[in-house]
Amino acid sequence: MSTPLSPHARNVALVVAAALFMQFLDGVIIVTALPRMALDFHVGTLEMSLGVTIYMLAVAVCIPAAAWLSDRFGARRVFLVAIALFILTSIACGLAQDLGQFAIARALQGAGSSVLFPVGRIIVLRTAKKSEIVPAIGLTIWPALFAPVLGPALGGFITEFVSWHWNFWINIPLGIVGLVLVAAIVPKDTEFKDRPFDAPGFVLTGVTLGFLLYGFDSLVQGALPGWIAIALIIVGFIVGAGAVTWLLRVEHPLIDLRTLRIRTFAATDAKAGAVLRIAINATPFLLPLMFQVAYGMDALSAGGLVVIYFLGNLLIKSITTPTLRRFGFRNVLTINGVIAGLSVAACAVLSPTLPYALTAAILFIAGATRSMQFTALATLAFADVDANQRSSATTISSMSQQLSMVFGVAVAAGCLNLSQMWRGAPALGVVDFQLAYVVMGAIVIICSLQLLTLERNAGSEVSGHRRPQAA
Repeated sequence: MSTPLSPHARNVALVVAAALFMQFLDGVIIVTALPRMALDFHVGTLEMSLGVTIYMLAVAVCIPAAAWLSDRFGARRVFLVAIALFILTSIACGLAQDLGQFAIARALQGAGSSVLFPVGRIIVLRTAKKSEIVPAIGLTIWPALFAPVLGPALGGFITEFVSWHWNFWINIPLGIVGLVLVAAIVPKDTEFKDRPFDAPGFVLTGVTLGFLLYGFDSLVQGALPGWIAIALIIVGFIVGAGAVTWLLRVEHPLIDLRTLRIRTFAATDAKAGAVLRIAINATPFLLPLMFQVAYGMDALSAGGLVVIYFLGNLLIKSITTPTLRRFGFRNVLTINGVIAGLSVAACAVLSPTLPYALTAAILFIAGATRSMQFTALATLAFADVDANQRSSATTISSMSQQLSMVFGVAVAAGCLNLSQMWRGAPALGVVDFQLAYVVMGAIVIICSLQLLTLERNAGSEVSGHRRPQAA
């Protein structure tokens, strides 16, 4: 049954979580600094988005190499090198004198940070027993939930009262502490796999992820003409088909796609669970946009409401493990998923005239159910993955999550634009956001109900939930 983390497993998970927090924080902290950086670089604010885009692309292109690097050189070594590279590139970002230098530094920073999440999860899975996976994975998820809340506010404070350079240099002390803790606490690598590097597989998967992410991001942000963005997406899917064909045929693939034959892993990271993540990831994008664009709230008021949403994400963590132990993965993923879908759809009724307590309740429930759903999906994904497949599983899972974040924004933006076009309105209105919430909520509910096809005791070895199988 599911047990509390042993002191050693807890310490390893906390060290990994701290390093991941540094990575996630860096992804959001610079957003509020871009206008000030644009002034120093003598470019337009929109041009500074290159620093965000190139970081995202570097992460996407380099993620597929995580499994091979971990197997070949050891997860601990790769994690240490990645943190060290992250520190050095953070220094370079802060020292950049123009946009060109900054873009190069950000690309290298993205390449270094790309392996932190998948390799960090490999370390946690290797250290924790199966009965400890639920709380261990739960600890590695909180950085992704907390960093988006703290990042923009912290970045704005540092930019306003110190200097935008320290949005990057703050990683120096954090990274050094991380290096010391990882070296002291994470066990040394003992097993290595000397398999050849699949260069064609790396190129194919990198091009696939890069084209898809940049295409969808450009479609949403309007960074490129619509037809070019769509062309990039089409090419991405075509190259992706070639990548799958290659990875299934080559003797030593960069990523072992046979991992997708594991039913619980496929359900959470390639089928219903993947689509569900896309829909739920749309909510953090829609909320602040609706509050400011549709209801005319100022940034502070809108930010305060979004904080309530993320508080739900954080506070539910304490009861996630006992809930999974009591009800099991299938029941939690379906029942909590339906509640999550209803709460997303309920965001359609939010308005300045709605009582604040009711608004806060809807946002809190939406955030709490999102967090529990994500933790359950992330944990169940590795319930039946054996030690030999963990590297590929964590890489595939990281790729899936990276895509779901961008696709979630793209799908939500698509709903808004289609609704606005159908109405023939010159600008977005309340009804466009209402339609988007209803569509996202319906997708979440449908995907959650599809997870009823899982076995009754799916993942019971890690959740501790035991019920007799149906006769």
